Amino acid sequence: MRRTFPVLGGCLVVLAAGCGLTSGSPMVDDVKPGSIGRGLPLKGADLTVTSKEFTEQLILGAIMGIAFEAAGAHVLDRTGIQGSIGAREAVKSGDADGMYEYTGTAWITYQGNSEPIADPQEQWAAVRRADLGNGLTWLPKAPLNNTYALAMNRSGLRRYGTRTLSDVAALAKKDPGAVTLCVESEFANRADGLPGMEKAYGMSVPAGNITQMDTGIIYTQVAKGSCRYGEVFTTDGRIRSMNLAVMRDDRTFFPNYNAAPEINSRSLRKWPAIAEVLNPITERLDNTVAQELNAKVDVAGEDPHDVALDWMKAQGFVR
Repeated sequence: MRRTFPVLGGCLVVLAAGCGLTSGSPMVDDVKPGSIGRGLPLKGADLTVTSKEFTEQLILGAIMGIAFEAAGAHVLDRTGIQGSIGAREAVKSGDADGMYEYTGTAWITYQGNSEPIADPQEQWAAVRRADLGNGLTWLPKAPLNNTYALAMNRSGLRRYGTRTLSDVAALAKKDPGAVTLCVESEFANRADGLPGMEKAYGMSVPAGNITQMDTGIIYTQVAKGSCRYGEVFTTDGRIRSMNLAVMRDDRTFFPNYNAAPEINSRSLRKWPAIAEVLNPITERLDNTVAQELNAKVDVAGEDPHDVALDWMKAQGFVR
């Protein structure tokens, strides 16, 4: 699962030096305050933003940096850190000042819990309490919830009519051959992936009906109908561009992965206006927005920073 990969390669031995943060470039967008940043409350601040390396994270990192620029800060862009742990450690150590992180990743991967909290707000609150002792402050979460799901194409939906994971479990029981799955190898073996989902829903899919493959291939195979159902991420732009139908997790099995700003606590104490700058933007980020922005990069081939800037201007946050 891309949000919870362990840090890769030699990263562990250089965390003290700011894993992956030996380079970066100043953000030089010609932006002015719109609905955020009025009065330049971050004037004089030198802030560094970071992110993980996948599309959504690159966009969110750019959004944060552009917001800081509009509020008067000088911003260093150190987005695109490989793996999950490196970017978090940069914020924790003070090598970076902030990033957008996911509540489920923090709760399970960083804070060591095995059971997710079903209520998204309670999950966020628990993560926030736990991380205050780590020198990290979580600002209010976004509606954006980048979690696991199963999806199928529209012809499959018309034929089988499944709308929920309970429907898929019932179909697997009634007609086992109808339920074929394409999944990543990690999802196939994680407790919060396929094994846990089958247990939670009383679902039994024959091993011969499960094919493991890379993430990107899953979307195309599901769209073509080579797999009846495929493991997807709920904010992926390819869901929208390929017109896939997502099965509702009606028993709320999958953890909540709401995005929220994770800010170095020392930086926030020095520049408390960070919160007022970011909160209105975070409120606007939901799954529909994320799918649209992600598709501009993954489907249309646009640059993540340009996508972020265009959205910030279109929303009136900056001008």
